[in-house]
Amino acid sequence: MRASPLRRRLLAGIATMALAVTGMVVTPSAAPASAAACETTTDIALNKPATASSVQGNGYLPAKAVDGDAATRWSSQSSDPQWIQVDLGPNTAVCRVVVNWQTSYARAFRLELSDDGNQWTTLYSTTANTGGIQTIDAAGTGRYLRVYGTQRATGYGYSIKELTVHGGSSGGGDCQTPPPVSQDFGPNVVVFDPSMSSTTIQSRLDAIFAQTESAQFGNYRYAVMFKPGTYSGINANTGFYTSVLGLGRNPDDVTINGDVTVDAGWFGGNATQNFWRSLDNLAIVPSHTANRWAVSQAAPMRRVHIRGDLNLAPNGYGWASGGYIADSKIDGNVGPYSQQQWYTRDSQIGGWVNGVWNMVFSGVKGAPANSFPSPPYTTLSTTPVVREKPYLYLNGGDYHVFVPSLRTNASGTTWSGGSTPGTSVPLTQFYLARPSDSAATLNNALSCGMNLLFTPGVYHLSQTLKVTRPDTVVLGIGYPTLIPDNGISAMTVADVDGVKLAGLLFDAGPVNSPSLLQVGPAGVTAGHAANPTTLQDVFFRVGGAGPGKVTTALIVNSANTIIDHIWAWRADHGSGVGWTVNPADTGLIVNGANVSAYGLFVEHFNKYEVIWNGQGGRTIFFQNEMPYDPPSQAAWRSDGRGYAAYKVADSVTSHEAWGMGSYCVFTADPSIVSERGFEAPTSPNVKFHNILTISLGKGSIEHVINNTGASTGTTVKPVNVVSYP
Repeated sequence: MRASPLRRRLLAGIATMALAVTGMVVTPSAAPASAAACETTTDIALNKPATASSVQGNGYLPAKAVDGDAATRWSSQSSDPQWIQVDLGPNTAVCRVVVNWQTSYARAFRLELSDDGNQWTTLYSTTANTGGIQTIDAAGTGRYLRVYGTQRATGYGYSIKELTVHGGSSGGGDCQTPPPVSQDFGPNVVVFDPSMSSTTIQSRLDAIFAQTESAQFGNYRYAVMFKPGTYSGINANTGFYTSVLGLGRNPDDVTINGDVTVDAGWFGGNATQNFWRSLDNLAIVPSHTANRWAVSQAAPMRRVHIRGDLNLAPNGYGWASGGYIADSKIDGNVGPYSQQQWYTRDSQIGGWVNGVWNMVFSGVKGAPANSFPSPPYTTLSTTPVVREKPYLYLNGGDYHVFVPSLRTNASGTTWSGGSTPGTSVPLTQFYLARPSDSAATLNNALSCGMNLLFTPGVYHLSQTLKVTRPDTVVLGIGYPTLIPDNGISAMTVADVDGVKLAGLLFDAGPVNSPSLLQVGPAGVTAGHAANPTTLQDVFFRVGGAGPGKVTTALIVNSANTIIDHIWAWRADHGSGVGWTVNPADTGLIVNGANVSAYGLFVEHFNKYEVIWNGQGGRTIFFQNEMPYDPPSQAAWRSDGRGYAAYKVADSVTSHEAWGMGSYCVFTADPSIVSERGFEAPTSPNVKFHNILTISLGKGSIEHVINNTGASTGTTVKPVNVVSYP
């Protein structure tokens, strides 16, 4: 989000008024902690016994598909289904399969493993194969591997030139040497003790803020941590890439008599670029009635007790574009004032002062009644299913990470009736990552069964980080920034139960990556309702700090995944910014079933910002700006008028969303029109509540959803739809 001078002038008046009022499948098997790397130099299917359901003739026998010669091939009769299988030998671990299709390929097929040739387990399936050479990363163990075709792409039979199989143990990488146990967080983590003088603490805080106040795309990263106790007379001004953390088991274990402040003096009183900072797990007694936290995207407040009021606007009530609060208690009033939108989840507040465009509450005690669009409050009494973010704390003299329990129909804080329920994990079960660590070192730690705690810094990755073990915790403090080199994906997560990713910033590298984070291999269908994977305060950036390229920032394939506060941002300002300089098609693609998103911020991508293919999905709060920089209407899209911000696929029959806004400001060509903000199939179980579009003065959005809702024109005034269909 960025406010141009024109936009700031247009919005100043509003602030014043507001003050007055795809298809693949991999088996969901848990990889062991010590699993061998995939050996891709050896073809374990080469010249192994092969059989098939049929052959086209004696020149096309199944053995021709495993003879190492791409000039020969197996071909079947021209009917469905057909299969070819190879005997790999008892108890063979498979990690990758390469299918070299002849032009007569399978449109739909399954890749299967069996111990006995009778009972088969699906490793992978697709209904949209396009032929060619197809590489499938899929882990499993068995004797027989089978390609089972269910739909031909042509009128001919199925034909495979080569079926190549690579093996390893049934999982990720080898645990070469268990990494050392450490509780040394490194130089970018500053720990305060209540025995320290307020002068000493303030001096260190001021020095950090001097480095970070305006370093929007700098390399400074800090975590400022307060041990349990009371601190008086301090003001922790919080700049870019700074996390302020209490180290108590519960928020009131750390009390600051003073302030933790975010303001916008560095940007002329405009808070729309106050990104990438956080406040967690402490109590504040404000020095002047209200604590000021004037932030925009990627700046969460979690597990905080404000013993007074909370002011979310900058000094002078300049514009702001936040924001997110969860598991917090504000004894007094929350004043958003000039904030254009905000999401508050599972908290308790004394009151809420006003709203501008889109204020959303779920599970918030004391929230205003649902009244969208006047005032623009969307209020749900509970949050359907959620788990709070893991957090670092001191258990006696030892560091632990606490993992809160899953909640259903949640309301209020997790700590109002006592300590937050959940599981405590000793820091000795974590590898403390440093920016100097190689990706191989980090993968080795994961393979040895350790969790990861990323300390502050910028990490360059030469290989994909692979999270394969159920219940793995990957936690970052101080905005650790992961940059994939050479066009790789920064991180993948296996389709296993209970992985927790939190506090990470993925930054696209200069070579295009297919994704920055992928949760579950494509096509998986296993359910994880009892123990879902969670993504919390996980952020994605394409450009801004330098040229970056990615096709899709985040892909979620695993069912029941909980997305709890993300910001996926294709940069509109900074370095390496331009329509073809930092290209990125889509911010988020959801393929998994029953995925929940709470606090979804996705902005400026070249095509659809969000594509939701999975059934049973739900989103509570969505904030979007369309791309600023399409050079022209035709350059943006040649077969229609732009892309919707949020697209639910035509095949989806069940989806529900609340409190969603999409804005446009087409600075490169103000004549551009986007046909709609939201696009979805018309179905009784595909429901939208309290959604809006708005033009910020350049360009327009013709409809809110599908063909419903009036044009925004170029007047800075929201167009609202209360219910659809």
